[in-house]
Amino acid sequence: MDASRLILASTSPYRRALLARLALPFTQHAPDFEELPPGSLPVSELVRANTLGKARNVLVQHPAARVIASDQLAICDDRVLGKPGSSAAAEAQLRAIAGRQVSFYTGVALLSAHESHYALERYHVEMRSLTDAEIATYVQRDQPLHCAGSFKSEGLGIALFARMWGDDPTALIGLPLIRLSHWLQPLRC
Repeated sequence: MDASRLILASTSPYRRALLARLALPFTQHAPDFEELPPGSLPVSELVRANTLGKARNVLVQHPAARVIASDQLAICDDRVLGKPGSSAAAEAQLRAIAGRQVSFYTGVALLSAHESHYALERYHVEMRSLTDAEIATYVQRDQPLHCAGSFKSEGLGIALFARMWGDDPTALIGLPLIRLSHWLQPLRC
């Protein structure tokens, strides 16, 4: 195998689309790794453990590759926001976070036999006050059922925000490309 082979240790279509923006050839491989549950470690440590666990699992299966992995937790008032799974749960979650700040902790790792990189990126969103009608319309239109926090910032979800801040807006979607591009150097000739 070629040591420059790049594998994304994820089945997420959002992470796949983000990594494709760097114009590097890669494949995806689902890690066989059971994530540690929220509350089992402090947030930063939990994201690190889950990110590195995914990366190491895929690297063992593909030892000549470079493996990228990521993990993310969304937090509002010290409560972890999971993926809602249903429209009713998404609406309830959006009602609970309306007018509040949501912080995203996104870990990213690049591992190979010869390198080991890890970083934690934080990104914050202040939600607008939202009416029940706005919430129902949003959920029906954007279907954020598989997104922590019940919104897609890369879609109509941007209309739910009062403001956003952090160093890398792609961290909010789930794969911090600024840090990753420094490690991968996609523009090197």
